[in-house]
Amino acid sequence: MNTTNDNVININPKSLTCFKTYDIRGIVPTELNNEIAYRIGRAYASRFTPNTVVIGNDIRLSGPELSAALAQGLRDSGVNVINIGECGTEEIYFAVPHLNADGGICVTASHNPANYNGMKFVGKGSTPISADNGLFDIKSLAEKNKFTAITDIGTLEKSDISSAYINKLMTFTNTDNLKPLKIVANPGNGGAGAVINGIEPHLPYNFKKVQFTPDGHFPNGVPNPLLPENRAVSRDAVLAEKADFGIAWDGDFDRCFFFDERGEFIEGYYIVGLLAQVMLAKQPNEKIVYDPRLYWSTLETIASANGTAIASKTGHAFIKQTMRSEDALYGGEMSAHHYFRDFYYCDNGNIPWLLIAELISTSGKTLSQLVKSVTEKFPCSGEINLTVNDSNKIIAALTDTYTEDALNIETIDGIGMNFLNWRFNVRTSNTEPLLRVNIETRGDKKLLTEKTTELIDLINKLNTK
Repeated sequence: MNTTNDNVININPKSLTCFKTYDIRGIVPTELNNEIAYRIGRAYASRFTPNTVVIGNDIRLSGPELSAALAQGLRDSGVNVINIGECGTEEIYFAVPHLNADGGICVTASHNPANYNGMKFVGKGSTPISADNGLFDIKSLAEKNKFTAITDIGTLEKSDISSAYINKLMTFTNTDNLKPLKIVANPGNGGAGAVINGIEPHLPYNFKKVQFTPDGHFPNGVPNPLLPENRAVSRDAVLAEKADFGIAWDGDFDRCFFFDERGEFIEGYYIVGLLAQVMLAKQPNEKIVYDPRLYWSTLETIASANGTAIASKTGHAFIKQTMRSEDALYGGEMSAHHYFRDFYYCDNGNIPWLLIAELISTSGKTLSQLVKSVTEKFPCSGEINLTVNDSNKIIAALTDTYTEDALNIETIDGIGMNFLNWRFNVRTSNTEPLLRVNIETRGDKKLLTEKTTELIDLINKLNTK
């Protein structure tokens, strides 16, 4: 593989640090560059022996060059490559089964800073590939960099799947039910705008577009609406336009975030319950998968809609595995990942707003009215992220402190403890060196404040010991 001068980097071939638990993310070009991308292509081919692989890239400036190197690595291994060009991760999820390919790779670093890039991998049928089913095998092979001699070169073709993808999205909403809503759409200069432009002619909605132009320089900051400082633009646009609601996405738009008609950000936790309600209304008596961080509201919603609740460890690979094994209709994480059986059990950042827009149309209620009862009945802290020295030690100490008073203890993901009127979950992040803390109560905001302060103070105290 010939690299440009800018990409000849002195890397340690025995330690490719860009490999994470679920995907690849690293600084370009020191942790991820053309040479590494080429190796990854060869390693993916060696591990999975596919005939055809779909690739694409998000709007990051390094995406096309890394995609080309990745494609060459696949092709030098005899794999045929279909490049769908600039896209979101969900479009790779769609393209793999749509094009009957054996796997797919999206070159993306999601919501990481502009100097990062990465890759997300799937196999046939868009089944997830992560640390426990092949990702670390790819890492090992790429580090060794000992591949078979190049003999047959795979083909390379470009494919525009955008129209077919829009048609797929339209299967999730009934246009006969829709009203002419006004919707603020904020991709944060990420890639979601292309999908909105594509679907706009099929819907009666009036989109008010902000930070809409794709720009890998991220002139308005990294598109990550989970950060409170990134929400003001969407909030202000909703208020200025007197919109029915607002949507914001992360960079590769596999997550979407909601603002009600008052410009208020809605915690992803409450969106999970709302989508479970919508999905069960369309297809009753089905299974719904939820993550164990916050769930009292979700469980009540599922039960009232005659669904069956299935708990899963947090993280896309675990949620998707549980959904497939249970044949679940829908799965939701409070981090704004929403998974759908009819979308290959994968997460999607556009299906959720289509469903909620339809619900607003048919219910005659505003978005704030739709979530008002659950936000009051089950107030929550939102996810609090803390940097700690030894997360396992802290989780063990929290267990010792609260066990005596706990009504039950859960260890499906970190430690979860339920008490009479409050509960908490504390877990180690799968992707970052953080301890993630979530707390909810039964209708008691004062208790929520007290217990949040109590728990954070205790964790900080334990962290100094």
